Amino acid sequence: MKTINLWPKDYPAGKSENKDFIPTLDIYTLDTDEPKGAVVICPGGGYAGRAPHEGKDIALRFNEFGFHAFVVQYRVAPDRFPAPQRDIFRAVKLVRSKAEEWNSRPDKIAVCGFSAGGHLAASSGTLFNEVQFAVGDETDKYPQKPNALILCYPVISSGEHGHSGSFDNLLGAGSDLELREKYSLEKRISAETPPTFLWHTGEDSAVPVENSLFWCQGLRKYRIPFELHIFPEGRHGLGLGVDDKVPELRVWPGLCATWLRKMQW
Repeated sequence: MKTINLWPKDYPAGKSENKDFIPTLDIYTLDTDEPKGAVVICPGGGYAGRAPHEGKDIALRFNEFGFHAFVVQYRVAPDRFPAPQRDIFRAVKLVRSKAEEWNSRPDKIAVCGFSAGGHLAASSGTLFNEVQFAVGDETDKYPQKPNALILCYPVISSGEHGHSGSFDNLLGAGSDLELREKYSLEKRISAETPPTFLWHTGEDSAVPVENSLFWCQGLRKYRIPFELHIFPEGRHGLGLGVDDKVPELRVWPGLCATWLRKMQW
């Protein structure tokens, strides 16, 4: 694994309000003679942090299944929208721009997100025409929309079943209802939103399963393919599912890998 900075050192829009933090990309590429698809991972943490167990461990598991993997250490509070969104779009552009160097498929990039990282991943599939920036390097010419999404117990809605803390951190605790509704992402799905794999648990009390259901309802409206797995038991934030209390959750990475392979990843 190696780590690179997401942004040029002198690029103002890439700087954090937290002066000690620099957005980075952790690189877990395979040694392969054949170009492979990639998964770009956004750990969760309520837009207040980035959960370690939803980063490296996830990347290594996708490596085991034969995919390149990348973990985005994106900006969180006190940084607000669109700082995290710019970070994920910059990451997608970087992975595309390095396709030849890393022997990856520029047309097979999935963004995977957990909890609030799921909101960030969903942002990459809905806000690609809205969050624009130009850095002045070679990445500017590459598209920033991913080819697929992987949403793991994602924060999607700002409504009745939403996770208010994530929206407080992303938009500000005093942000008005109209702004929150704008980034309630089930309302931003369009015919251009990528195919999506989702999993959630029915017992999730932090981010209710309705968030995933709302997303799938939106995709269905546009006949966008999706695969949804709802496990009856399990708390929020289980990552790979390595919880002895609910061992059946451990199947989700394999199910996701099968889904990706069906799309020629």
